[in-house]
Amino acid sequence: MCPVAQNEQNKKIRCVVAHDIVWLRQGVRRLLDDEPDIAVVAEAEDPVQTLREVFTHQPDMVVVDHHIFEGTAVQTERLIVRASPHSKVLFLTNHDEESRGQDLTDTAYAVRRTSAEELLEMVRKTAAGELAANYELPVKDIDESPGDPLPRRRDLTAREREVLKLLAQGQTVRSAANILGLSTKTVDAHKFNLMRKLRVHNKAELVMCAIQRKVVKVPVNF
Repeated sequence: MCPVAQNEQNKKIRCVVAHDIVWLRQGVRRLLDDEPDIAVVAEAEDPVQTLREVFTHQPDMVVVDHHIFEGTAVQTERLIVRASPHSKVLFLTNHDEESRGQDLTDTAYAVRRTSAEELLEMVRKTAAGELAANYELPVKDIDESPGDPLPRRRDLTAREREVLKLLAQGQTVRSAANILGLSTKTVDAHKFNLMRKLRVHNKAELVMCAIQRKVVKVPVNF
């Protein structure tokens, strides 16, 4: 690539798009890629893939539906920023109310009914640091610092590790049951035991535990 072309590429807002709905994710990607100042460097459909792509590409922007992590926006942003500290996060959410209580400096919210022009404007303004949510952060989230220690390590059975890996990779209880050849009730019971043993409450925390225990593969420096 010639120096001029490379400089032009470097000026673009580099984005990772993460959503579990294929047509929506690809639609957002096409919309962004059509803009001369924006480039989508990767897309992802589940929590682990999202963190892997963010860590690998270190994008300027991560456009994500935080529901794929099944945690709060705060928890999702912390995982993303841990993978790429300089990245800014733009959440695709269903309702304006969902952003209440999230005072995140590098975070903005795009409601799914937002027009294409408005979404592009939000991407540019968020990347430039001009747009952020401006709500009061709940006490429970203030108390949870990124450096908080993980729950005390407890041994997991081989089956629990299998279930943990599948859930962290974005599988539902039903799909995990199909993969493992188990009933949904059995997998649901394993999930309950995992949550109890690991003292976690949602998928965002579950993903972090899976990463820390090396149950799922992410870059070694994560």
